Amino acid sequence: MVRPSGTFGDPPGPHWCPLVRAQFPLGPPSLSPQITPRSSIDPRSPLFPPNPPARPDSFSPPGVPRQGRGQDGRNGILWGLGGLLAFCALTVALWQLPELAALRERGRSLRGQLRVLEAEESDLEQRFYLGALQLPNRTHPAVPVGDQSQARLLEVVGEKPEFDFKPKGHLELGEGLDIIRQRRLSHVSGHRSYYLSGAGALLQHALVTFTLRKLLSKGFLPMTVPDLLRGAVFEGCGVQPSANPSPVYNIDPARFEDLCLAGTSEVGIAGYFMDHAVQLQDLPVRVVCSSTCYRAETDTGREPWGLYRVHQFTKVEMFGVTAAERGTESEELLEEFLGLQKEIFSELGLHYRILDMPTEELGLPAYRKFDIEAWMPGRGKFGEISSASNCTDYQSRRLNIMYSREGGQLRHAHTVNGTACAVPRLLIALLESNQLPDGRVRVPPVLQPLVGREVLARPPAPLLRYIGPNQPGGGPSRTGGPP
Repeated sequence: MVRPSGTFGDPPGPHWCPLVRAQFPLGPPSLSPQITPRSSIDPRSPLFPPNPPARPDSFSPPGVPRQGRGQDGRNGILWGLGGLLAFCALTVALWQLPELAALRERGRSLRGQLRVLEAEESDLEQRFYLGALQLPNRTHPAVPVGDQSQARLLEVVGEKPEFDFKPKGHLELGEGLDIIRQRRLSHVSGHRSYYLSGAGALLQHALVTFTLRKLLSKGFLPMTVPDLLRGAVFEGCGVQPSANPSPVYNIDPARFEDLCLAGTSEVGIAGYFMDHAVQLQDLPVRVVCSSTCYRAETDTGREPWGLYRVHQFTKVEMFGVTAAERGTESEELLEEFLGLQKEIFSELGLHYRILDMPTEELGLPAYRKFDIEAWMPGRGKFGEISSASNCTDYQSRRLNIMYSREGGQLRHAHTVNGTACAVPRLLIALLESNQLPDGRVRVPPVLQPLVGREVLARPPAPLLRYIGPNQPGGGPSRTGGPP
């Protein structure tokens, strides 16, 4: 997809938003009364006289005594009844006139034409809206042009781990330590699911706690967000729940209308700021959120086993809202987020590299995106563990995220996001990089106080013994004997 390149400036109008559905002025000033049947019942229509005579009030409200009792009162009532009967007779006579019948037929025809036009308008509006959803953000002039192969290497950090033995993969290590379970789960939770237990669960909690403490010490605002969100919030963030295939889990619309499971807390945090303004002096706002993320991974042929591509995982996300006074605030915040990511991954002892991602890898909302890839010895290659994106005003225009300048003038804010800790990917890098020849794994020093040990070792005996139907070399074992 071609992405326009350049700098930013607000288009005309303080609240312009390219994805707001078009609202056309279809009232009487823009349509002739001859082509809209609504004008036939609109008192402001030219079909009605400009100054209709006032209708005499012949009857008093119930319970209110009329003025002038006796013969005068009875005469008034009779006069009123006579007027009503005359009005009814005149209405019946007019209804039978050929001219009125022709007008009624004309009205029915116009109503039919209007229904067709309204259907066409609705279809065009929907097509316009879906087309507008496909429009990407502008691109930073320094971004490489092309696909993944054109990514620009910015920096390599840390020492690559060396082994005098063949390193194992994280799944083999995790199963040997009895901390990861991914086998025999198809009837429990489906493909690409997993359990972390014992030290594996402690490692997840330690990673999240370590990351949260780090970011809270930097002044981040902690937040929890809903996992279920409206489709409009996803669309405003540049994610399309209705795409086919879609990375988003949609809840059954027959029971819960327009609700989707979030694949990142970025969507929920953006929804928090939706239709709200922040004071200029309070910017930038830095938010950190730990949440469960749900991804409908559609490319099932890649990484079918292990934790690299899973449907559900825990992630700590950074999200920033900043001003656009100088035009460089969001770029500065992106560099700040990148620096925090480097600090976290360096303290974990990882060997990683930073890439400036090319145009075809930016996604719709990103103006610029940096990926961080850690060396994973068991896989024998680098694997993405984090990214940081500057979305400028792409999301704020769609979600109406504003900031208030001096004098109360509103302007669209810029948004920045970055992954601080994606637990499964970090577990892969940590387990594979810190393994020992006997299958044990060293715990990074910064995590040892939280995990409670320096080395992960296999427990004396496994907690579970499989007794299900898929026994190796035979049928089910239902009697409790050896499998």
